[in-house]
Parts: sequence; structure tokens; C-alpha cells
Amino acid sequence: MSDQPKKFVIPTPGEPVIPFFNWGGMRALYVKEVKRFFKVQLQTIWAPAFTTLLYLIIFTVALGRGGREVMGHPFATFVAPGLIVMGMMNAAFANSSFSLLVGKMQGTIIDYLMPPLSTGEMLAALVGAAVTRAILVGLALWVAMLFWPGVDVIPVHPAAVLWFGLMGSMLLSLIGVLTSIWADKFDHSAAIQNFVVGPLSLLSGTFYSIENLHGVFQALSHANPFFYVISGFRYGFIGTADSPVLIGAISLLVINLLLVWANYVALDRGWKIKS
Repeated sequence: MSDQPKKFVIPTPGEPVIPFFNWGGMRALYVKEVKRFFKVQLQTIWAPAFTTLLYLIIFTVALGRGGREVMGHPFATFVAPGLIVMGMMNAAFANSSFSLLVGKMQGTIIDYLMPPLSTGEMLAALVGAAVTRAILVGLALWVAMLFWPGVDVIPVHPAAVLWFGLMGSMLLSLIGVLTSIWADKFDHSAAIQNFVVGPLSLLSGTFYSIENLHGVFQALSHANPFFYVISGFRYGFIGTADSPVLIGAISLLVINLLLVWANYVALDRGWKIKS
């Protein structure tokens, strides 16, 4: 027998090895998800940023000439913040709607279910990775627009930029996770993107102020959570919003908490992911 102390201590039966929170396991899943999209960063980060910049080119050339202003700001400066956060939200949805779905289709979903991760830890890792991708896309767009002629994207209220950017990214991340739980094939995920996320993004006031809309369409815009993301994020850059900023901030927090609950229940019950 050796007198050297043992390197590993076997816990007493019934004593939890991970008593409270599995930080190591959650970090491992988060890193896995980040590495997955970073390996193809040309497709997952730079391509969405380039596509969004094309929107800026097209709309400023078509609608921004002649010194056109919206809400007292040049059209290019008005539309730029909305484009940044729209690119972030689309990236967040694309990332979170892929992981569990491809696991179900390829039969590797067991890799998510077998590790000693609680439902909350798995959800936090998936959403955290999607938000990370959204932030990287947003930073790429912001840096590019800093050098864009006629566009001013210096934040006036940085706290609003951070809050609404985070809330918008989390909103789409949570919708994406719920989509990946529900979907059985990529067509289902594409349907949510094309018929839900896409229309809500384009009709959220990114390219116009809802003050110019008819009363009915203004009411419909106020029922669109994406509108509050766009309006609040834009307020962080230009100091002007077409909706109450505080109401938008609280509304998005409540919606995200409801989505966290819905995702948690679906994952915890194994809806459509456990046989």
C-alpha cells in the first residue's frame, strides 16, 4: 500500500457530486455550440452581415436620396440601427433552431440528453451560444457601418443598445429553441423563418416610422414584439423612439420570461425529443 494521498476521492453513496450547478457541463455545451458555428464563420457570421449591408445599400440608394429624413434624422442613420439588430435576431434564430433539430434528424439527440445537465443548464447553454453568434454579427455590422458614408451609428444611450440588443437576441434564441423542439424536419424550421420571423422582422418598423401608418396598422405594429426591439435599439443610437422605451423594455422582459418557461417545460417533459 502506498502512503501517497489519493488523487480522486470517491464520494459517499447518496452524496451529490454536482451539488448545485454544473458549470463545467454547461460551459462544455456552450463551447461546443460556439465552435460549431465558428468553424463555418464565413456562412454564420460574415454572410449574414454582408446580406444586411446590402439592405442598407439598396434602401439608402432608393429612398435616402434628396436629404430625406425620418423622425428628424437622415434616412441612412434612421435605418442602420434597425438593420443591425435585425441581423442579430436572424442570426440568433438560425443558430438556436439548428442544434436540437439536427440532433433529432441525425439520431444524435442522445448527446444532449445523456450528459448530467439539468434542463435549465442545457437551455442556458443553447441560448447563450445563439446570443453569442448574434453579438458577433451585430459587432461586424456596427464596425462596417462606422465607416459607411452618411451613416452615424455612435450610440447616444449605450444602456438601451445593450438591453434591447440582448432582449432581441434572447427573444429569437428562445423562439429558435422552441422551433427546434417542435420541428421534425428542416422544412418545419424554414416555415417558421419564412412565415413568422421574416414577416415580423420586415413589418417591425425597420425601414419606416409607424407614425406614418394608419391607426389599424399602428395597433398591429404595437402588437409585434419585434417592433419594440427595433424601436428601443434605434433609440439607443439616435435618441428618438416611436414607442415608450420603458414599456418596450418591460414587455420584452416579460415575453422572454414566458418563452423561458415554455422552453423549460417542453425540454423537461421531453416533448418530441424523447421516445
